[in-house]
Amino acid sequence: MAKAVSVPSRYFLLASLLALSLIWTAAPRAEDAAGLPDYVIAEFGKPPAVPDGPLSDALTAAIDTAFVASMRENNWGRDQTLALTEIVEAKDPRIAWIIADLMRFASGGELQAVLAHAAYELLGLERQSFNHWGIVTNHLIAWDIPAPPDYLRVKSAIFTNIVEGWDRIFVEGDIDWRHVSWGGVLIDDRAYDTTDELCNCIPAADNPKVTSAEEATWLDDDDIVFGITINGESRAYPRRIMEVREMVNDTLGGRDLGIPYCTLCGAAQAYYTDDVPDGVERPILRTSGLLIRSNKVMYDLTTYSVFDTFLGHAVTGPLAEKGVQLKQAAVVTTDWGTWKKAHPETTVLIESLALGRDFDFRNNRDANGPIFPIGDVDPRLPVHEDIIGIVTASGQPIAFQRSTAMAALQRGEEIAVENVRLELDAGGIKAVDKDGADLGSHQAFWFAWSQFHPTTALWGE
Repeated sequence: MAKAVSVPSRYFLLASLLALSLIWTAAPRAEDAAGLPDYVIAEFGKPPAVPDGPLSDALTAAIDTAFVASMRENNWGRDQTLALTEIVEAKDPRIAWIIADLMRFASGGELQAVLAHAAYELLGLERQSFNHWGIVTNHLIAWDIPAPPDYLRVKSAIFTNIVEGWDRIFVEGDIDWRHVSWGGVLIDDRAYDTTDELCNCIPAADNPKVTSAEEATWLDDDDIVFGITINGESRAYPRRIMEVREMVNDTLGGRDLGIPYCTLCGAAQAYYTDDVPDGVERPILRTSGLLIRSNKVMYDLTTYSVFDTFLGHAVTGPLAEKGVQLKQAAVVTTDWGTWKKAHPETTVLIESLALGRDFDFRNNRDANGPIFPIGDVDPRLPVHEDIIGIVTASGQPIAFQRSTAMAALQRGEEIAVENVRLELDAGGIKAVDKDGADLGSHQAFWFAWSQFHPTTALWGE
């Protein structure tokens, strides 16, 4: 079982003026926006000038002292403070990524302030009074500041010294490690089919027990469920349970599925985990405890290969080397009353899988926008607008604003783009082809779909 290291016990600043001796001159500014969209400049301002090329030996040594040695020695002292001052004086905004990584874990007020001031200086930002990590990280993402050379090695030293089990996660691959941050929970590394074993993590449910619709008296008709139908067999996954579990490994209609739910991006997805290359075992999907632009990072328990949760392809490890790309089944977001009326034979997960909790993150914690940094957001729709997302046969991602599409379908209008047809299903919407075959669509917040599909079309534009 993974254990969190007590971050406050790691860092003790010297009671010295050195801790606040950073130089507050403005970082050099770029002459122009260097290809950034106007809406990014309007919200975040112009980015600082960013050097390219390798770091000097002295700057590399300062980074190792401030971020690698401090983690190894469980201490922040005079050497680290001097090293951080040297880093700030180098005026290289790329190093702000490393500072932000440590800021995510540094709960001590003094250290948090010193790190924040260093990051603000490197990025040319005015000092803020709160949410330092969020402000810094949002600017880094929006401005697309490059990572410094040897970034993964230093980032790994920070993260793997905080949470056991991440050492096999932080490896080279087709993943932008700049955008990976901590979600505030530990890795779920329990063995397969240990649903009942407690953990200090977000506990996946393997082979969950189900009941008939008639037996599910604990569900109200207006409770939200995620409905899936495979080979004529239907099952409802109540949002109340998925907000606790966030990952289910199940079998439905004779097919194996991995079903992640990201509360932060409003997306439940269903991946076929039995359609993989020869010689590859069925991936068992787990929650890593990490996020990438407010989307959960999932991994395969057997190989520790990381998957892009939104796109379904392996990005690190043995499964990435084999080019594993998981195909999707449609997930229909609807209410329990409508789902069971349309699918009276449906099964549904049992109440005890909610572990006695009754969360409503969507309408409470996440109601006022993302709580983790996401950088810039395509302004064509509000951040938390619900969309139905699908990729067409030509490879073009397309988003359908759910409310608009729902109204059009209820009026009997046809919605068709290339091979994609939208249709109503039990109070929700799914995408099918001209023959009615499932194309694997799902619902999500606009910010999530648009950032993982930056070339997405928006229906109706």
